[in-house]
Amino acid sequence: MTTGPGSQSSLREANATRVLEAVRKYGQLTQVELAAATGLSQASVSNIVKRLVKAEILQAQNTIRSGRRAQSVSLAIHSGLIAGIQIGRRGLSVALADSALEVKERISLRLPVDHRPDTTLDRAAILVAELLDRIGAKPDDLLSVGVAISAPIDPQTGTIAVAGILPGWDGVCVAEVLTRRLNRPVIVDNDANASLLAESQLGGLRGVPNAMYLRASYSTGAAIKIGGELYRGARGTAGEIGHVQIEPTGLICTCGGRGCLNTVVGAEALVDLLRLSRGDLSLSDMIALALNNDPGCRPVITDAATQVGGVLADFAIMFEPSKIVVGGELATTGDMFLDPIRAVLASRPLLGDSVEVERATLGSSEDLMGALILAHREAHDVVTAEKTSVPHSKTASEVA
Repeated sequence: MTTGPGSQSSLREANATRVLEAVRKYGQLTQVELAAATGLSQASVSNIVKRLVKAEILQAQNTIRSGRRAQSVSLAIHSGLIAGIQIGRRGLSVALADSALEVKERISLRLPVDHRPDTTLDRAAILVAELLDRIGAKPDDLLSVGVAISAPIDPQTGTIAVAGILPGWDGVCVAEVLTRRLNRPVIVDNDANASLLAESQLGGLRGVPNAMYLRASYSTGAAIKIGGELYRGARGTAGEIGHVQIEPTGLICTCGGRGCLNTVVGAEALVDLLRLSRGDLSLSDMIALALNNDPGCRPVITDAATQVGGVLADFAIMFEPSKIVVGGELATTGDMFLDPIRAVLASRPLLGDSVEVERATLGSSEDLMGALILAHREAHDVVTAEKTSVPHSKTASEVA
């Protein structure tokens, strides 16, 4: 049989790869949606899906879409578990899920300020083992681990891309450390990127090819999706809007820059504005008071949203997203935070009302769900490599 470039066999493999990459990129799709995403005929997609289902690379099930019967297609993994780990500046969360991304167990704990990487990663590994024990699973049942961390990750080195952003973690390759502790494949990404993956597969950005995710919390960050692909940049720092300079003579930021957005709208900066009139508050305290119409806390939040909106509008002009979803603690105030952002975007002639701004749909679990999606794809890739010769070029920056 001829198998060289341009042969029938080569064409079939190329088309199978297109289908597989579309499912990786967009998550669960019907065969009609797969045909539209790949440009292949529905008959070709049907044949390819049958072949990949038989090879246990994809799984298909009956569903209802737009009131009609359809067959949905998603990645298949053999029986086993995946783990997601979220490492923030103040907390650690771990979850176990099955191959359908159904969470079986999860646990969270507070972390001290400036927590050390060795201690935190030891705790994460212990919590994974604890959750496995809770559900009566063995270590061998764990297929892979995904990690979402509050810092940009250099896709080439696996270390934090900018020194100082997460104090004490410079030069630490989280994936290598956890792989040694858990003896399982580990993939790591920035928490905003992980949240965008979750919103793209399970939430408000599903089916939106050009979009942004904004995290407004103790610090501010974003993730960018262009043509259905998450855009990281050369060093993994694309979307770090918290480090855009807005006050040239302002305070020094953790990144070493002066007057970054985070020095103005970060949690410490916001609660400092209220210290004289409201005393010592946490970010959660301030949000709770604002939701109760506190006349001091509400303008602090709306002013912060206006500042964020200005930087976000500049990014929107450059990348032209059709939708932006907003997550993080400040997003829990709803339109109090979102309306000023919408107003700033609408005031830009190049944007007008072309950009939809909504609250992220997955809430506080979005980055942890993103970590589980990373683990799911890592596990699927291992299974695929063992079962088929369908080509898949994997890099450190591969995403949905």
